[in-house]
Amino acid sequence: MHTRVLLFCGCALMATGARAQTPTGASVVLPTVTVTAPRDLEAQPTDAASEQRVSGETLNTRPIQRPGEMLEATPGLIVTQHSGEGKANQYFLRGFNLDHGTDLAIALDGMPVNMRTHGHGQGYADVNFVIPELVDSLLIRKGPYWASEGDFASAGSLHLRYADRLEKNIVSLTGGSFGYWRGLAAGSVNLGPGVLMGAGEIVRYDGAWQVPDAARKYNGVLRYTEGTADNGFALTAMAYTNSWHSTDQIPLRAVLDGSLDRFGAVDQTDGGDAQRYSVSARWTRQDEKSSSKIEGYFIYQTLNLYNNFTYFLNDPVNGDQFQQSDKRKILGLNASHTQSHPFWGFEAATTLGLQVRYDDIDVGLFNTVQRVATGTISNSHVSETSVGLYAENKVKWNDWLRTTVGLRGDMYWASVDSDTAANSGQINAFLASPKAGVVFGPFANTEFYVNAGLGFHSNDARGATLTVDPTDKVTPLRQAPLLVRSRGAEIGVRTQAIKGLESSVALFLLEFDSELVFAGDAGTTEPSRPSRRIGVEWTNHYRPVPWAVVDFDLSYTRARFTDADIVGDRIPGSPQMVAAAGITLGDATGWFGGLRWRYFGPRPLIEDGSVWSGATSLFNARAGYVFENGLKLQVDGFNIFNTQASQIDYYYQSRLRNEAAPVNDIHFHPVEPMALRVTLAKAF
Repeated sequence: MHTRVLLFCGCALMATGARAQTPTGASVVLPTVTVTAPRDLEAQPTDAASEQRVSGETLNTRPIQRPGEMLEATPGLIVTQHSGEGKANQYFLRGFNLDHGTDLAIALDGMPVNMRTHGHGQGYADVNFVIPELVDSLLIRKGPYWASEGDFASAGSLHLRYADRLEKNIVSLTGGSFGYWRGLAAGSVNLGPGVLMGAGEIVRYDGAWQVPDAARKYNGVLRYTEGTADNGFALTAMAYTNSWHSTDQIPLRAVLDGSLDRFGAVDQTDGGDAQRYSVSARWTRQDEKSSSKIEGYFIYQTLNLYNNFTYFLNDPVNGDQFQQSDKRKILGLNASHTQSHPFWGFEAATTLGLQVRYDDIDVGLFNTVQRVATGTISNSHVSETSVGLYAENKVKWNDWLRTTVGLRGDMYWASVDSDTAANSGQINAFLASPKAGVVFGPFANTEFYVNAGLGFHSNDARGATLTVDPTDKVTPLRQAPLLVRSRGAEIGVRTQAIKGLESSVALFLLEFDSELVFAGDAGTTEPSRPSRRIGVEWTNHYRPVPWAVVDFDLSYTRARFTDADIVGDRIPGSPQMVAAAGITLGDATGWFGGLRWRYFGPRPLIEDGSVWSGATSLFNARAGYVFENGLKLQVDGFNIFNTQASQIDYYYQSRLRNEAAPVNDIHFHPVEPMALRVTLAKAF
């Protein structure tokens, strides 16, 4: 946001030029000084060194191949993909391979994106339904230090908000490499006492794969708003559907011996389809002393996935393809009230909150051959309810000290009705989680932070009632706890001592108790071990001139299992080093552009550290021109140096059709080759 400001005698005059009176009464014209003021959102106070707010304006300056990559504005976060364009992304943060979302809570307008007791994986978080141009803000929090953050939020939480009104209506068309096409129309109109905002999106994409993805996405949003975000009401409807083929990870040995192309697939019938429909409402009230918010939502969501990761390991004749089916209805409510009040003569504010969620789930796992079901491994109906209550008190003790103390309690009830009677049952669990934080400063535009707290994530309810292996109905299995404790702490500093530069450093510790994890790919529980992650994050954002922004983020994590085991103490898939940097150039009109670099460091793929992934270093770029009449021409380039690297790597046992015995091998999903996309858009 650019503002023309005139400074004279300690006063700020909003003008492009102004006259001032000299002591003799003569007027002189003072020169215009241009400064850049950060968006109010991004300049709001924070309660931890790692907390950050990013505007939708900033998010949309970054070239992204898929909606999930927008979340990489979170320092230290890697968002990647190992399958088709309709499947949830893989997430990596603070030394975690978060799979499809476990321990990274994602929400849009108060609606949870993470799915508990999901057919593919606990915490499955699919953001392919998000339309980036509608995003107004992203709130980034890390660690279990926040009383309002519950399930899946131990490594971090990301809160996306859609805009209630678009500043301008837009129509855009994008075409690009490998059969990419996207059409978008979005806008706002006054309707009675409020505003109606709507958007529609269609995407087609084949990709670089020998078997085209044939992704077909249809997406729509309709929102009616009265009042403002602080004092008003909003009602929103969303609809999303997607279907795709997929090329999953492939064995390295087959590529090296030439029997499989780098962009080929072993099982060419893998793929899936997904749907998501939702209705949500928001009510807010705020005055000088208090604020209240109530959010309610209903979500209907389905997913069918056909995967074959081991090829002919278990069935040498028909292959190992399986279908994961998930169909659910979700009802939820978030309510909070904040009251300002004196506390022993000091300024204070107390927040009370309630979060309720109910999932009604039909979830199944089936053997398939070329997407035709040949047998049932497991099929269950699950009802899962959670109630979270929290209280948080903030006190400003003086100009350089403020504290936050919170307490959260979460109660879960789950009922599992399985086709294997021995695996049916009911279970409940409760955890109380205290939180605390201290902020010192500002001293010379610098603040210091200390944060600590307890958190948790829920496990798949089926794993908590499981007693026998669903494949043979006999082999006994250990049950997993429904809720798993985490502990975290962080110390950090944020400074703006250098004009135009905001820099922060955070040192963090995060521990998890021993747990059992339900594996959706097998329908059984898999043992895990207690773990500890210690790391550091360094984040920088520099605006040397009004039309240029430079950012650089670096994070390093040491991740280890903490118990003694002969197999080793490395945590498979945990990245040590993650880095990102970029430069963004341009103004509201005229030329604009940018260049971004993302580094995804090596990861151990086995506990003893004998097998590692390689590093992935990618560059994306953007260039374009905005005309005075609102017409925009934009070119995005992805992997502009055509780097051959992996999106993701795994190490496990598989067998190809021509192999007599199983082979332990690296399985990888390649980075797509260099691609260009051209966008023509009109704002009016």
